[in-house]
Amino acid sequence: MNKKTNLGFATRAIHDGQYPDAETGAVSPAIYPTSTYAQEELGKNKGYEYARVSNPTRTRLEENLASLEGGIAARVFGSGMAAVNALCTMLKAGDHVVCGHDLYGGVPRLFNQVLTGYGMEFTYVDTTVAVNVERAIRKNTRMVYIETPTNPLMSISDIPAISQICRRKKVELVVDNTFMSPYFQQPIALGADMVVHSTTKFLNGHSDGLGGVVVCTKPEQAEKLAFIQKAAGAILSPFECWLILRGVKTLAVRMEQHDHNGRAVADYLARHKKVKKVFYPGLAAHPQHELAQRQMTGYGSMITFETGSLNHAKKLLKKVRVCCLAESLGGVETLISHPATMTHAALGEKGRKAIGITDGLVRISVGIENVEDILADLDQALAAI
Repeated sequence: MNKKTNLGFATRAIHDGQYPDAETGAVSPAIYPTSTYAQEELGKNKGYEYARVSNPTRTRLEENLASLEGGIAARVFGSGMAAVNALCTMLKAGDHVVCGHDLYGGVPRLFNQVLTGYGMEFTYVDTTVAVNVERAIRKNTRMVYIETPTNPLMSISDIPAISQICRRKKVELVVDNTFMSPYFQQPIALGADMVVHSTTKFLNGHSDGLGGVVVCTKPEQAEKLAFIQKAAGAILSPFECWLILRGVKTLAVRMEQHDHNGRAVADYLARHKKVKKVFYPGLAAHPQHELAQRQMTGYGSMITFETGSLNHAKKLLKKVRVCCLAESLGGVETLISHPATMTHAALGEKGRKAIGITDGLVRISVGIENVEDILADLDQALAAI
């Protein structure tokens, strides 16, 4: 099925790259767990030579994700961080990147503790104010890297405004779209040059496989990243490609339920007397609520809230029963976590304090269970504070 057709999102999620098997007619795409491919004769093959370079299951997934994000091509990797690392191989020593200051903790860990050792430079700014990005751009700046909404403080950056700055300065804009998924936000349509996801999260949707993807808008990006797949080898296995293909078929209906439940949980938390503050773009009190309405078609299910202290957070997290205390997000089950000691521990106390991550913050990825059960679980857990 051609991604350039005018078919709707849910239809493309189910069909693009997921066409029936040509040989058998199997409706569910086959998994090709092979390391190599027979060649008819020297120099003649059927488009596949070695599995590190390419695999039919991977090809299907890349076609599907490129379609959903509106890119020309996608390249998948063994994890979200492998995708970010592959993206950074497009840079060289002396290149500078402007980043959001409120990112998933693993990203600044990679940038600061690994890539600076290879001569790359990174500057962190509050990207909710577009002019901050412009001021931080230097002559050697090659990329602007943002999350929107951010993890875990749910800050929103104006993608079109930052895109205009990047185009004027001839810098590429990369947007991590993991929290919203392409169902609720389309960064490329808003001006992004590349989009990154941890496919582990909403795209997979079932907490059963790691993966990452970079979606490209230019042939040279796709060619470079395909070369990195071949040369560095941090590729996604056929089975995990299939898991994401399976998961993405239900992305539209899952995201609708995630959004419905997320709004209900955010409203509940915002009214609860023991919750000090709620970070959720769907609330009118969110500082970028109006921007969220403009560039997103839903608010999703990621919520962070302030309990007031580490002791309160510990008591809450010990009491939850329906909500599962675990890292990660975007699965059908509700996952609840503690950013200061889990996702953002690598930042250190000083780094967390600088961006507003307190010991009392709790992050919840609201699942698609009956929302009444999620609310009842939070109610009994908050009673322990």
